[in-house]
Amino acid sequence: MNTSVAIDRLRRIGWRGDALPPPGRRLARVVVQHRAGYELHDGEHLFGAQPAGYFLKRGLDPAERPAVGDFVEVEDGRPPHIVAVQPRRSVLARAAAGERYARQIIATNIDYVFVLTGLDADFNPARIERYLALIEGSGAQPVVLLGKRDLRTPEEVAVAVETVHARVGAAVPVHAINAKDAATATLLAPYLKPGDSAVLVGSSGAGKSTLTNTLLGTEAMATGTVRERDGRGRHTTTRRALLMLPSGGCLIDTPGMRELKLTGEEELELFADIEALAAQCRFADCGHGSEPGCAVQAALDRGELSPERWRHYLKLRDEREEQAATLEARLRRERGHRGPDRPHGPHRRERD
Repeated sequence: MNTSVAIDRLRRIGWRGDALPPPGRRLARVVVQHRAGYELHDGEHLFGAQPAGYFLKRGLDPAERPAVGDFVEVEDGRPPHIVAVQPRRSVLARAAAGERYARQIIATNIDYVFVLTGLDADFNPARIERYLALIEGSGAQPVVLLGKRDLRTPEEVAVAVETVHARVGAAVPVHAINAKDAATATLLAPYLKPGDSAVLVGSSGAGKSTLTNTLLGTEAMATGTVRERDGRGRHTTTRRALLMLPSGGCLIDTPGMRELKLTGEEELELFADIEALAAQCRFADCGHGSEPGCAVQAALDRGELSPERWRHYLKLRDEREEQAATLEARLRRERGHRGPDRPHGPHRRERD
């Protein structure tokens, strides 16, 4: 097969490069990762593969192992082996659960992240903010989907959309959808054009599998019911899987995530307005409590800053700083030397 034909074939599954591996190797995309190995797709065929010994080394950063969405170099054999991971153009990750710091990759080489939350007991603007904090440094664009709109009146739907926009800003697309309605596939088509890739995230019971079936045009994914008391559902999706859609785009479906820990590398750009306010305080080290000249407290008093959004910003900021400190400590251990001691806190001073 000549180079141009091979590249055109790979473009169907999201490849953006112009070069192929050296002779003896071929490119494919990771579709599923499971305990027994990987399932790959080369734009024409689906096949199984095993990771090369390097990826099984003890102590290897999990982020260096192949993940769903990766383009990998494969050497044929019985079975084929993954021998290298191509550079990633985008990475969506979170901190893994547990005390030991580790980044867990959710998906790679994606253009959009669909954040799906139901307009039932699942509706939680603070959780949407947390998702967006994780997405902002990924290289992908967030798209908020408010599912189960058929459970609410048009007026209630409009209020929910306005509430989310007030928390995340007007630049983030927000769509109210009925995941069972075929018209939803048309609504989301601009994000799933040929060669585009999106990952679908949200809580269990939010309707991810239902939406995936609608986008596929077939009942390929198992769906379940949710508990009325809290809107939670069972994990009908148990592993990440990349699916090719009739639109020509690729969708990565994911299990429901109960814990969304920040990695410590977030900039929290979603709260740039709050940080701009803090920069206007009289004191550079203002604690935003009872200090005179506090711009944040003044904005809260005037009703220009929501107390709920302020509290959530503080929660995410503190978590980010704690995770960043944990990450730095791990990096110091890996470097084998101790970093410089931190200076004592600065004396209070007024801004120039």
